[in-house]
Amino acid sequence: MFIRDLTFSITKIKGIGKVSALDFATLGVECASDLVTLFPRTYDDRTVMTSLADLPPEGGTVNTAVAILEHSHYMSRSNRVLKITCRDLNSGRNLYLHCFGRAFMENAYPVGTSWFINATVTRAKGGYNASAFTLGSSEESVGIGRILPIYPLSGSLTQKTVRKAVDTILSNTYIRFDDELPEYLMKKHGLMHTDEAIRQIHHPSDRHSLERARRSLAYSELFYMEMSMMRGRKTTQKPAESPKASPLEKKLLASLPFSLTADQNKCLDEIRRDLDWGHMNRLLQGDVGSGKTLVAWIAALHEIAKGGQVAFMAPTELLARQHAENASALLSPLGVNVAFLTGDVKGKNRGYLLTALKKGDVDLAIGTHALFSRDVSFRNLSLVIIDEQHRFGVEQRDELMKKGTKVHTLMMSATPIPRTLAMTVFGSMDISTIYTMPAGRKKIITHIVDEKNRERMYASIAVEFSRGHQAYFVYPRIDDEGDSDLKDVTSMYTFLKEKYPDIPSALIHSRLDEEEKIRILDDFRQKKLMYLVSTSVVEVGIDIPDATCMVIEHAERFGLAALHQLRGRVGRSSLQSWCFLVYYGNPTQEAVSRLKVMRESNDGFTIAETDLKIRGPGEFIGSRQSGFLRLKIASLTDDVELMAEAREDAEGLLADDPGLIKASNCMIRQLLEGSVQPS
Repeated sequence: MFIRDLTFSITKIKGIGKVSALDFATLGVECASDLVTLFPRTYDDRTVMTSLADLPPEGGTVNTAVAILEHSHYMSRSNRVLKITCRDLNSGRNLYLHCFGRAFMENAYPVGTSWFINATVTRAKGGYNASAFTLGSSEESVGIGRILPIYPLSGSLTQKTVRKAVDTILSNTYIRFDDELPEYLMKKHGLMHTDEAIRQIHHPSDRHSLERARRSLAYSELFYMEMSMMRGRKTTQKPAESPKASPLEKKLLASLPFSLTADQNKCLDEIRRDLDWGHMNRLLQGDVGSGKTLVAWIAALHEIAKGGQVAFMAPTELLARQHAENASALLSPLGVNVAFLTGDVKGKNRGYLLTALKKGDVDLAIGTHALFSRDVSFRNLSLVIIDEQHRFGVEQRDELMKKGTKVHTLMMSATPIPRTLAMTVFGSMDISTIYTMPAGRKKIITHIVDEKNRERMYASIAVEFSRGHQAYFVYPRIDDEGDSDLKDVTSMYTFLKEKYPDIPSALIHSRLDEEEKIRILDDFRQKKLMYLVSTSVVEVGIDIPDATCMVIEHAERFGLAALHQLRGRVGRSSLQSWCFLVYYGNPTQEAVSRLKVMRESNDGFTIAETDLKIRGPGEFIGSRQSGFLRLKIASLTDDVELMAEAREDAEGLLADDPGLIKASNCMIRQLLEGSVQPS
């Protein structure tokens, strides 16, 4: 049988009742196949006997034999604690076992007896201390000589409970797992048979067998993921010659005071090919400020010139409105009819707009989720552009696509996606990437600031104000919620008004209504305001050329992606810009690493690679899109080479046998038919 054929409920396994079943369910384990693929998160290697003499000065783990020398007691707080003094029979050194809440051990392990022990110990006066330990009458009883699996736990589950449940399945003589890869692939990569790999991953004979089992199962996982992605991808042969820009596009390009970058032109060439000679399902990605939106407007003109309508969807009303204003300024002089639609557009105005969309009088509709509402219809929707694509679910995108026939899709991401992840997450899409920034942009200088030394930072920003430049001050919360350790925008707004008494400013956060936010941003753009005190509401879509300073307070609490997006609000002109990352207290090592990455790099792709390693793929791209990336044993960060091998094998196999009809590939087809195809 295949692993997935073990469909019976884990409640049929002896020892798993209702409470345990609920705890297992939080780990994603409901049936037997889930249980055997609940892989250990780590292992406790007890294969070698180690005495106290083998430990480094700070202590560690021992697997040895001890003799019980003495029982004594002492008071810890209000509790009487049993202390068992032992002698390590292999080194002669003393080991003190502190038995908190385990008074029964005085009778269970009498003075003069000998036992095997596994213990985590620390150095103590006259010997070593241990409070976490296992005593047994034989090596086997405490796992000495074995590599023990350490499983993820939840609720009342213990390692003993999980191990026993897994062993119940694996010890069943009727259960044998069929190979999930053809023989030729297993031989090519030196992989274990599936049955052996499953058993070795739970009960490894040695480290070599464990690594081989992990690699075998990881390859299988990655191979089927790549196969699913590639089978869902539609390829169209396109002519070699470059497509021509439409008269509308040429007019726009001629009106710009600058030339497009080489990357922008390359991406446009790829997009035009799709629009003219195939069906576009493309991701346009690039760093903050790289000019993705301009590429999107030109792509829209390419379709509008052919008589099509374009829908442009943004995740927030604030961002959608800014896009609408910019599009109107650029495109309306060319005769393009631009409309703005959100949930707040109601009554007669909404009726007029919906009628115009349906009649085809609107060329470009820009809005939020309201665009895929039931009452919205188009005469000839041919292109959908989705900004900040990771903020929308697959179902939401599909709803908008259904409003036309053979609709092209262009998704945009200002969060650069590492190549290894992009090829996997968006394997069913083509990817266009803008690497270079517009000419004249300077690297943003980033400083890490201890909050105790903030005065120099304030003085530097005052100099920027004197030059007519603007600033952002970002805080993690809106007001004081009783936690004095966190700065908030409300109290800091008052503080900053005292710090810069003659500098006009405003407070902006998510509790303000949209009209008020828009008014504030308009005033900021017109330099009626010189700085904003804000939450992360300014993270995306704000483009103020004269803003040169970004202050992020409690930067140790922000993720890399958010820090990079916030920093991207400055440095959007030829002016030198600065970012100040203010930290408090003693940040964790992980937080320190994030801040150092920000200081050392302005490259969003480098930052994205680091972010992927820290957060993992599911968190990186958003849970709404990461369902099929919930790999159980493979790692998209650690198994890059293995993933490349799996991708190469999948490509070769589908090129040779696209229908998977060869006898050696029938099993692959059978397994794929039971899997979910990613969108």
